[in-house]
This record gives sequence, C-alpha cells and structure tokens, in this order.
Amino acid sequence: MDSKITNQYEYRYQSANQSHHHIYLIKPLIEMISEYSDPIENQQKLRILDIGCGNGSLSNLIAQHGYEVVGIEESESGVKFASQTFPDCHFIQGTIYNLPYAEIGEKFDIVIAAEVIEHLYYPKELIRNAKECLKPNGRLIITTPYHGYLKNLILAVSGKMDKHFTTLWDGGHIKFFSVATMTALLETEDYRNIKFKFAGRFTYLWKSMLCSSTLVLSK
Repeated sequence: MDSKITNQYEYRYQSANQSHHHIYLIKPLIEMISEYSDPIENQQKLRILDIGCGNGSLSNLIAQHGYEVVGIEESESGVKFASQTFPDCHFIQGTIYNLPYAEIGEKFDIVIAAEVIEHLYYPKELIRNAKECLKPNGRLIITTPYHGYLKNLILAVSGKMDKHFTTLWDGGHIKFFSVATMTALLETEDYRNIKFKFAGRFTYLWKSMLCSSTLVLSK
C-alpha cells in the first residue's frame, strides 16, 4: 500500500494519556495475568506482548505490576508517544496482520489484545498470529466490548442502537462479539481452557468482556 495512503488513514494519538476503558479493565486484566503460572519459570518476570498497544498507556500499567512488556502498534504517532513516555516498556511499529517477528525476539508467556479485535476486518488473523508469539501453553487474553441479548434489547428499546453501533466513527468498531462467538473463534484455532471476566457497568450490561485462553499445540 502507498505510504501516503497509509499515513492518511493512520489513527493519530494526541498524547500518552490513558483511555477511558483502562479504568475498568485494568483490575480484571491484572487478575487474569496473575493466574498464569509456570513452575519452571516462576522466578522470572512474565514476558507479555501487547498487540495494538496504541499510545502505550495500558502497556505501562501492566509493566508497573512487575511484568516485562513489549508493545506492537501500527500508528506512528502511538509508537512515538509510547516510546517517549514509557521507558520501562519496549515499543515496535508494526501491523497486526504482519507482525515483525524478527524484532519481537523470543516468544511470550502471554499475548494481550485490549479493545482491538472489534476494529479488525479479519479478526481470525489476530488469533492466528498470536500463536507465532506464544510459548507452549502460552495464554492469549483478549478484551472487547460485551454484547448479549439483554444488552442489545435494552439498546433497541431505549433508542440508543444507532449511537452504539454508529457507522460515523472512522476507524470504529466493525465486529461485535458475544461469549458464544468469541469462544467459537478461539476454538477454531486450537485455543482451549477459555475463561471470561466482565468489566464496567452492571451485570449483563457490562461494557467489556475479557477472555483468557490457552494455546494447545498439535502433536
């Protein structure tokens, strides 16, 4: 793709400030990360890859809990703010569809994609490419806006459906996941031990869901 076109449609960050969803995501996300345990490596820092890390603010929050974090982000402005502001993490510019494996280095204990998959035309590519970054029995953690029957019904009855599913946000959400569809997507790519947590707002009206799964390697 022509570089001028790529730059024209880049999601541009204005600062390294935290996003609004970090407020309700960070606690359950850290809980999911802390559940990972490897008796051989439990004296070492867990190595975490944050795919689609944006301006690096969430990567930094994770690193503050004692983890080694590498962030991948396509936006040039995002990588710039991240690298300048959060020296405890390492940030690399790259696309989700063609991860810079040579620059990433050794494989990771955990791969995270926070509020990313709903923006992708080809979400299965994220699931597949994460495999190449994970150690055996490594864990993939995905967060994405929650969708369920009750929540969608209330959106419809309250007249907020157009606002919630707006087409007027360039670079906005184009895929909408439920527990069932996220589970099905992961299972098609050999992820197992799938667990969910929910964050924000009230029961069954949650803002986001967090999904943890383990990569099962074929023999």
